[in-house]
Amino acid sequence: MEKIKVLFVCLGNICRSPTAEGVFTKLVKDHNLEAHFTIDSAGTHAYHVGNAPDLRSQAAALERGIDLSNLRGRKVINGDFEDFDFLLAMDDENYSILISACPEQYKTKIKYFLDYAPHLNERQVPDPYYGGAYGFERVLDMIEEASAGFLKALQESGSIKRRG
Repeated sequence: MEKIKVLFVCLGNICRSPTAEGVFTKLVKDHNLEAHFTIDSAGTHAYHVGNAPDLRSQAAALERGIDLSNLRGRKVINGDFEDFDFLLAMDDENYSILISACPEQYKTKIKYFLDYAPHLNERQVPDPYYGGAYGFERVLDMIEEASAGFLKALQESGSIKRRG
């Protein structure tokens, strides 16, 4: 079976994208769909390569039963455009960086993550790095909504079978 390969992308890969990786991984496990996915995250910049997610991201996620401690930051590489089926950007800046770096034949793989949660009426997951604890909770809420919407869209498209 061909796996669906998903890459979540933010700026430094220590707040939003590892949170999305953790949330979506848990959602996939909760639906017994692990065999259908390869899930990863990366940053458009190399600020935090090799670092664990921000401790505030880890704490907020752990409150919801999601352990991010084993994740490590990495930068998007050229091979990611070919290797992944979906590159899900957290905001305009990262979307633009991905589009600019991406070979033409792979540009359709790049999407805004929050497009899978249209009811939120927002397209950008805000960067909580310089904010307080509330920012991390808000980001988690948005990511949970978009993760559910993304999984539902994949199920409805026939890309994966619904949980029986």
